[in-house]
This record gives sequence, C-alpha cells and structure tokens, in this order.
Amino acid sequence: MIWTFDPAHSAVTFSAQHMMITTVRGSMKIRDFDLSFDPENREGSSVRVSLDAASIDTGQEARDQHLVSDDFLKTNAHPTIDFASTKIVADGDRYAMHGDLTIRGETRPVVLDAEFGGIVPNMQGGERAAFNATTKINREDFGLTWNVALEQGGLLVSKDVEVEIDLAAVSSETEAAAQVEAEKELEAVSA
Repeated sequence: MIWTFDPAHSAVTFSAQHMMITTVRGSMKIRDFDLSFDPENREGSSVRVSLDAASIDTGQEARDQHLVSDDFLKTNAHPTIDFASTKIVADGDRYAMHGDLTIRGETRPVVLDAEFGGIVPNMQGGERAAFNATTKINREDFGLTWNVALEQGGLLVSKDVEVEIDLAAVSSETEAAAQVEAEKELEAVSA
C-alpha cells in the first residue's frame, strides 16, 4: 500500500553534546517521502526519506548558519540528507530498519530501531499510520569533522548524534487506485 507523508504530524529531530556537558537539540524538515507499507507483510515494506539540510533549526541562528556551512553540512553542494531502507526485520511491533544514509555526499549503512504505532481510520477517509525510529550516528563517518579541542580536555561537539524520526502517513483507496493506474499508464507508454 502506498502512503502519503503527513507533515503536520511528523518530525525529524536530533541531539548532540556541546562542551561535553550540555545537549543541543534541533530539527529538520522532510522534503520528500516514499513509504510502501503492508501491515500483513511488514518485512516487504520500504521507506525513503529526504530531508532539507538547509532547514536545520537548533533555535540559535548563528549556530544554524555554521551547521549549513562548509564546516558541517555544506548545503550549497549537498542540499539533502537521504535515507533509503534496504531491509526491514520485524519483531512484533518493533523493527530493525537497515538502510543507507547519505549526508554531505557520504553514504553509510545504518540501522534504525523502529516501532510501528498502528493504523487507525483517517477522519478524511482512508487510513492513518504512525511510525517512530531512532538511531545514533558518528558524524565523522559522514565527513562532518569540524571541532575544537577544549582547554579542560574533550571536544566542543560530540562525535555521536542521536536521531529520532516520528512519521505519520495517510492512505486512501482512492490514492492507491490512482497510483496503480498511473503506473499502468507508464508501463503502457514504455512498452
């Protein structure tokens, strides 16, 4: 079943240690989203998420400008952060979602600890589904190596970044039918 991303009820957030004692939190906007999810065949599902890297928001404009600069995300050359699942292993309502994460042109395999929140009827028709996923990445694996050594020891910015994704998606039989028809038309034109 094809699902449509609901931006009003979804979020991508992250956190990293600052000066080894405080936590900086931020968010990014989802630019694009594809989810194929069948509750009866969860391991056959797939997800692709693209984030707008320049939308980073930590609540402090000067820090955000530094994060989009060449020192960190280099958004002028790499405007998106992308994740595409490669394998999903189900364990009840929890999943190990294996996939490829691309940040600043560097692609690395990651595993997200994901949870299926369930499916309920959508007030506007069709159904609504919810998912949550978390992971920890080493930012240096993606070329994000800028840092400052602290006088007392340690580094200004932690290497580890915690990521949390809350996704809401909606589907309707009308949308699914329209998608199937569009794919059939495309196949007919290609043949």
